[in-house]
Amino acid sequence: MSVHQSAIRWQHNPHETDASTYSRNHCVTLNGDQQLNVSASVEFKGDPNCADPEQMLVSAVSSCHMLFFLAIAEFQGYQVESYEDDPVGHLESNDKKGMEITRIVLSPRITFGGDKMPDQKAISRIHANAHKNCFIRNSITAEVTINHL
Repeated sequence: MSVHQSAIRWQHNPHETDASTYSRNHCVTLNGDQQLNVSASVEFKGDPNCADPEQMLVSAVSSCHMLFFLAIAEFQGYQVESYEDDPVGHLESNDKKGMEITRIVLSPRITFGGDKMPDQKAISRIHANAHKNCFIRNSITAEVTINHL
């Protein structure tokens, strides 16, 4: 249906604080030549001033959920004035003796405007539909929960 691309560029450089290893810093280029500085998470010798892949995954889930929420709310006649979220992903051991993002918790805060205001039941239904349809959530094995009350 659609294709999504990015460019990733890394070059060997010494690690900033550990001379025994290399820098994990690299650059991701997205549409419109947007550049994002990325590294491993701090726990894996990454740069704390850069985004890490785990943050990007958690943000992608939150962003996708939000975009579906906004579309569904608009379709149902609700006017969303603002949407904020501080999603949290949990990197944990898995059954295969490895690590994975096992859980992602979304905590959206939404402000509505206009004449038609949804009640909590309507908001829950919109979240459920957004959750069911989110492309990114459907692509991962992590449990995604939504705290919206």
